[in-house]
Amino acid sequence: MPSYIVLADYTDQGIRNVKDSPKRADAFEAAVKANGGALKDLYLVLGDHDLVAVVELPNDETAAKLALATASLGNVRTTTMRAFNRDEFRKIIASLP
Repeated sequence: MPSYIVLADYTDQGIRNVKDSPKRADAFEAAVKANGGALKDLYLVLGDHDLVAVVELPNDETAAKLALATASLGNVRTTTMRAFNRDEFRKIIASLP
């Protein structure tokens, strides 16, 4: 199943209600599972972003749907990146001319 890295930044609404973040993280995990995926890990991070999630989802369309649904709640803005694991990386490199 494809992997995705989700970078999330709190909105003004999200940071005002930061104490609700664990409940929102649980709801995010439930949404990932409901869409046929798995939340592999979730990190609170220091630096340019506030949260990083590693998820597996069936396809890009599901990833886009989940990103839009999450952002529509108004607590975070996300950037979602398709991530290729080590085996996928090696296969891609091996296929180069």
